[in-house]
Amino acid sequence: MSTTSTSGVTLHGELGPDAERVLTPDALALVADLHRTFNHERERLLRNRLERQDAIAKGGTLDFLEGTKEIREGDWKVADPHPSYLDRRVEITGPTSRKMVINALNSGAKGFMADFEDANSPTGPNMISGQANLTEAIEGTIEHSENDKEYALDDEVATLLIRPRGWHLIDRHIKVDGGPVSGSLMDAGLYLFHNSQRLIDKDKTPLLYLPKMESHLEARLWNSVFEHVQDAVGVPRGSVRATVLIETIPAAFEMDEILYELREHSGGLNAGRWDYIFSFIKTFRERPEAILPDRAKVTMTVPFMRAYTELLVQTCHKRGAFAMGGMSAFIPSRSNQEINDKAFKQVADDKKREAGDGFDGSWVAHPDSVPVAMEQFDAVLGDRPNQIDKQRPDVSVTAKELLDASSAGDDRTEDGLRANVNIGIQYISSWLRGNGAAGIFNLMEDAATAEISRSQVWQWKRHGVTLTDTGEQVTAELVRRLEDEELEKIREFIGDDEWFEKEGRPKLSRELFERVALADEFLQFLTIPAYDELTD
Repeated sequence: MSTTSTSGVTLHGELGPDAERVLTPDALALVADLHRTFNHERERLLRNRLERQDAIAKGGTLDFLEGTKEIREGDWKVADPHPSYLDRRVEITGPTSRKMVINALNSGAKGFMADFEDANSPTGPNMISGQANLTEAIEGTIEHSENDKEYALDDEVATLLIRPRGWHLIDRHIKVDGGPVSGSLMDAGLYLFHNSQRLIDKDKTPLLYLPKMESHLEARLWNSVFEHVQDAVGVPRGSVRATVLIETIPAAFEMDEILYELREHSGGLNAGRWDYIFSFIKTFRERPEAILPDRAKVTMTVPFMRAYTELLVQTCHKRGAFAMGGMSAFIPSRSNQEINDKAFKQVADDKKREAGDGFDGSWVAHPDSVPVAMEQFDAVLGDRPNQIDKQRPDVSVTAKELLDASSAGDDRTEDGLRANVNIGIQYISSWLRGNGAAGIFNLMEDAATAEISRSQVWQWKRHGVTLTDTGEQVTAELVRRLEDEELEKIREFIGDDEWFEKEGRPKLSRELFERVALADEFLQFLTIPAYDELTD
């Protein structure tokens, strides 16, 4: 379908049952205004990314910026945290579906990051009904029925945060002056239009997470967007607070500058560990010295990852900002307590380390992990809401330490390659069916973890890596053989041939995986070609 809703704006495709109340003429007018005002700069900054990547491919590297040295050495701080959200010790994340929103808000976590990005498949109904679900959650009226069970909000719920899509993504369901709208501006614009005043009336404030940025100039653009929206909807500047995910390797060199650009609107920084690993591979994919080991071996304790997280805590607390830790993606097994005991021990160890390092909070993917993580932060924080006052003068991180891929080891195995193939294909299948958060092997996989899988296959094949356990060289032929074997395992596990052949779309999922894992040219994001195949 294609209908005109407001001047220069057309709507396309299936939008779901909530389109009329979300895509009002005034809301669309704001989205169109944002797109017309800021899209040119968004596109320019995306070109900057490609130019920097090209320079690195030609032998360049990354370092702290000489031109912003005064900012790094200056004595300044971000705005004080909003009084409605001073305690962030555990946050849960997930998509914006009704059941997920209710369960996450009832989980006992301090915050719930409702995700329009990596944990969401961008069908029209997902993106539009997700907005409606969040407005109902803010109003306290959201309900859901499923399998004779009723879901509703408890009296006390987590604080809501939302993550719009990154600057690189567009949305084909809304077109402005004939072109697709920026997914970032659509998600943030609709949410802030409908909910800014609602939240302020409840003594709360709009809280966002900002993904995938690669420079402080991209943060500057977000700051301009916030100023524009706040003026447009009539709420005070500084109402919006945004936590930036430091999940690209270029952004790790610009943490101070990112906080500085957003200082009136800053909610701190988050160690987005999965995308960070993907970004490392993507950025240095042509460098044999930057080849990483099995995905599972790149833990947060390997030196180059630890350098990144310690620098993040030091930078945030020096500026009076929250430092948020990374994701624990474990999903409990309902049939194997041994798996659960081992995994919850790992969750506890991970959160104990983060709390001890000075993080003010951290992420989990499942409600059962909330009390495990909470216990570790409670032990360190006690009655204090956070530990922003914990400075880290002992931390001194160099560019060399941030870029030291060899510190992760060189254990590249057939099991690691098989896992990448299996997870990559399964996740793409899930995403094409409208589910952006997929439980695979007791882990919550999203676009970020799938990106690690496919980019690592690309890198290993590109450099002809020799597997440490079998001595076999990684080639396209080997990957295709493993695809055959892993797809058969998936079929046996699912146990439904009709589902596997039709609804699961294995042929298309495999084709897309090969397109992003085996092509000569490295595609920047797997969700971009996959978006062309998404039906809604």
